[in-house]
Amino acid sequence: MSVSEQQADGGTGERETDRHPAGEAPAAGRLYGVGLGPGDPSLMTVRAVQVIAEADVVAYHSARHGRSIARSIAAEHLRADHIEEALVYPVTTESTDHPGGYRGALDEFYEEAAARLAVHLDAGRTVAVISEGDPLFYGSYQHMHKRLAHRYPTEVIPGVTSISAAAARLGKPLAEADEVLTILPGTLPEEELTARLTATDAAVVMKLGRTFPTVRRAMERSGRMPEAQYVERATMAGERTDRLAAIDGDSVPYFSVAVVPSRIANAAPASSAAEPDTTSVPDTATATATATDAAPEWAAPGEVVVVGTGPAGPLWLTPESRGALAAAEDLVGYTTYLDRVPVRPGQLRHGSDNKVESERAELALDLARRGRRVAVVSGGDPGVFAMATAVLEVACQDPYRSVPVRVLPGVTAANAAAARAGAPLGHDYAVLSLSDRLKPWEVIAERLRSAAAADLVLALYNPGSRSRTWQVGKMRELLLEHRAPDTPVILGRDVGGPEESVRTVRLCDLDPTQVDMRTLLIIGSSQTQAVRRDDGTEAVWTPRRYPEG
Repeated sequence: MSVSEQQADGGTGERETDRHPAGEAPAAGRLYGVGLGPGDPSLMTVRAVQVIAEADVVAYHSARHGRSIARSIAAEHLRADHIEEALVYPVTTESTDHPGGYRGALDEFYEEAAARLAVHLDAGRTVAVISEGDPLFYGSYQHMHKRLAHRYPTEVIPGVTSISAAAARLGKPLAEADEVLTILPGTLPEEELTARLTATDAAVVMKLGRTFPTVRRAMERSGRMPEAQYVERATMAGERTDRLAAIDGDSVPYFSVAVVPSRIANAAPASSAAEPDTTSVPDTATATATATDAAPEWAAPGEVVVVGTGPAGPLWLTPESRGALAAAEDLVGYTTYLDRVPVRPGQLRHGSDNKVESERAELALDLARRGRRVAVVSGGDPGVFAMATAVLEVACQDPYRSVPVRVLPGVTAANAAAARAGAPLGHDYAVLSLSDRLKPWEVIAERLRSAAAADLVLALYNPGSRSRTWQVGKMRELLLEHRAPDTPVILGRDVGGPEESVRTVRLCDLDPTQVDMRTLLIIGSSQTQAVRRDDGTEAVWTPRRYPEG
C-alpha cells in the first residue's frame, strides 16, 4: 500500500519507525538493493526474503502499464502494511518528446524516483528496492544506487542472474578453463556486436526483443550462429529454449538472451588422447591420426584460415583473428609465432622451423581436407612476406583446389614501426625485402635504385641475418647515391615485444652490425622530417603534400 493510499483510508501513513521523541531528528533509514533472481520465486535468496520482511518500504520499477515483474516475483513476501513505491518509467523506447531526448527523460525520472525514496530514508524508514536478476547487473536499481548510496547506509543483496538461469536451462556450461565469457547488450551496433562475438570464446547477448534482427545478423556474420542458443523467460512462465537459428524474430520478447556456450565444455569427447608433435611438421600419417577426433555438433566444414598475429602478442590481434584462433581445431605455424597464441584444451598445435613454409601449407590443407578447422599462424600481416602466399600456392594445386582458404589481415611490421616513430609513411612509400634467399641481389638492387630515384619512403623487411651480413651496407651505398646523408632512418626492432627498440639515425650513420632479422628499416624520402619536440621526444613524419617541380 502506498503512502497516499494509507492516507486516503483515513490513516496517517505513519509507522513505528516514523515516531521520534519531540525535537529529535529521526536517524536515517537504510537502503537495500535486493536481487530477486531470474523469475522463479523459489530462486530468491534467503537474505533477499529477510530484507523484504524487515523493510518498511518496498520499491520496484515498472513500465507505464503498471505491471512489475519484480513485484510479481516477490509478491508472496509483501505484507499489507508494506509501503509500496511503484517507480513507473515514463518511456521504454527511444521515442519521446522530452527536450533532452530519451536519455534526458530517463535521467529526469531517476532523479525524481531517487527523491521519492529519499523522503522515506530521511524519515528513518528502511527501503528495499527490488530488482529482477542481480541489482547491479543491468538492473534498474543501480540508478537509485548511484544517487543515494553515498547519502545513506546501503547494502546490496546479490541475485541469480538471467545468464546463470539461461545456462542452467540449456544444460550447457558457459566457460571453462581460460575461456573468456563476454556479456553484450543487444542494443550495440551490428558491427560492434559482430566484432565482439568474433573475438570471444563464449558470449551472452542480452536485451533482445526489437534488437533481435541485429543480433541475428551479427551471429551470422561472426560465424557463431551454429553454436548459438536461445532462452526466453528463463525459470518463468512461458519459458522457451531452442537453437537461435530456429527463432522467428517477430516472437522475441525483451526478456530473452542469446547464448554462445563454452567451446571446450560442449565439444564432443575426443577419441584419442595422443599429444601432437609441437616441434616439427607431422608427417601425413600423424596428421591423419590426430585429425580424427569427433567434432562438436556445430562445427563448420574443414577450412584453412591464414591468421596474422601482428608484430607481437595479443594486444596486436584483430577481433577477427582472435576469433579464428579460438575456433580452430588445429594451429599450424612457425613455433615462435605459435607461442604467441594461448594454449586451449583440445586444440592441436603443429609447430615447425621457419624454413618449411610449403610443407606447413600442405599440412594445413591436408588437415582441412579431412574436415578440420585449421588456422595457419603467421606473424605481422600474412600477406606481406609471410604465409598467405605459401598457402595459396599449394591451395591452387591438386588435390587442394576445393579446400576453403581465407586470409585475415594483421598489423604488419612496417605500420607498427612507423606508428612508434610518428608518421614516416604519411606519403607514397615502397615495401621491399632485402632477403636474397628467394630472389637474386641484382633484382633487389635495381628495385632499390628505382624506388630511391622516385623519392619514395622505403620500408625494408628482412634486412639482415647471421648468414646475410653485407646487404645492409650495400643498400646504404646505393641509397646515398640518391639521398642526402642526413636522411632519417628508423630502426624498429621487436616492436611490441619485450625487447622493443625504436631509434632514428642518419642514413650516413647507419651501422649494419646493429641490424638483424628482427629489425625493420624505414628510410625517409627527401621530404621526411625528424623533429625534436618540447617534451623531449622525436617525431618522424613525411608531409602529405609533395612540392611541385
